[in-house]
Amino acid sequence: MAVELQVPHVGESIYEVTIGEWLKAEGAFVTLDEPVVALETDKASLEVPAPTTGTLTQVLKKPGDTAQVGETIAFIEPGDAPAGGATVDANAQTPSPDEARGGNKTGSRTMTVNVGGGAAEDIRVMPAARRLLEERGLRPQDITPTGPGQRLLKEDVLRHIEVQKTEGPSTPSQAIPRPAAAAIPAAAPAGSLPLEEVVAMTPLRRRIAERLVQSQQSAAMLTTFNEVDMSEIFSLRKQYKEKFQEKHGSKLGFMSFFVKATIEALKEFPQINSEIRGSDIVYKRYYNIGVAVGGGRGLLVPVLKDADRMSFAEVEGGIRDFATRAQKNKIRPDELQGGTFTISNGGVYGSLLSTPIINPPQVAILGMHGIQDRAVVVNGEIVVRPMMYLALTYDHRVIDGRESVTFLRRIKDCIEHPTRILLEV
Repeated sequence: MAVELQVPHVGESIYEVTIGEWLKAEGAFVTLDEPVVALETDKASLEVPAPTTGTLTQVLKKPGDTAQVGETIAFIEPGDAPAGGATVDANAQTPSPDEARGGNKTGSRTMTVNVGGGAAEDIRVMPAARRLLEERGLRPQDITPTGPGQRLLKEDVLRHIEVQKTEGPSTPSQAIPRPAAAAIPAAAPAGSLPLEEVVAMTPLRRRIAERLVQSQQSAAMLTTFNEVDMSEIFSLRKQYKEKFQEKHGSKLGFMSFFVKATIEALKEFPQINSEIRGSDIVYKRYYNIGVAVGGGRGLLVPVLKDADRMSFAEVEGGIRDFATRAQKNKIRPDELQGGTFTISNGGVYGSLLSTPIINPPQVAILGMHGIQDRAVVVNGEIVVRPMMYLALTYDHRVIDGRESVTFLRRIKDCIEHPTRILLEV
């Protein structure tokens, strides 16, 4: 008897998903817990594993279709692999929208490219990406894929074209990964491509847009700025980075210092670690710090739960894990929930100064920016120091100017004198 493949419960307040891509074609043999289909929600993307070992006999939803939580989207006939291993290779052929309904239009299949002599290095080129590669005369081997399972997306090709326009042609070893959000099609010679292209927003991008507009419309936002001397952090990292990596297996970065400094400041100013519920202010005595990371489908804010109980190494490891899985669309919906405060580091993309937007229902967000050597006055002398601008956007309904400025100065003091973080002084 066929086993139903159903849309799983994917998180609080999520009742509908969009079919992103079938990772296995109809007729393919699948093993227990092997990913079968990628789903998109308004918060993250996730892969649904096979509930049994057998053959994928029927696909009920095509890519782009919506489905309800608990709805059946395919059937799997339990059984062993066919004799002689004659199975359908889903890496060579995944169902297009027409194939998912039983059709068979040419030119809509994925293409697998080997980039180095091993299956683990294969790149799966999605149909839209393949068409753009052919139009531009590009090689998939020269482009960094960001889709799940080494999938080369159209957005990856567009991003590569933009990099070539600004930085000139690059070899595969020089290719620079960029966030795939809001990629803009490059200008093309007249007659080769349409002058406009209409692309439907993904559920994640729609959700990002809705929340940003919600934040702008529902909060009395104001931003205050300060700058911080990073000299002491530079010195500590230089002194301990090798020992730290040898012991913990991860690099000692800047984010762990800012997470710890932020928590110290939040303890002193609980109204910044709060939210508004109706006519009430809810003060939170736990510290779940959201860290904005660029993902394959857009900006995500996974949350370090109980970050005040985490060591520097655990913070660094957690952020590195989030960043890696975000590029592969592996962040779970539950990892995006429950944050009490957010840190956004625009400096990794070259931002010098910005006014970050609050992530509701939170009431404040810290923006980090690029580090630049600047001339500053220290003890009456002009010296060159590595400086970073900090921005705190806050909801003026809950937080007054005095608290916001003092909160930001507390972070500045902890970063410029990092021993204070350890001594909690």
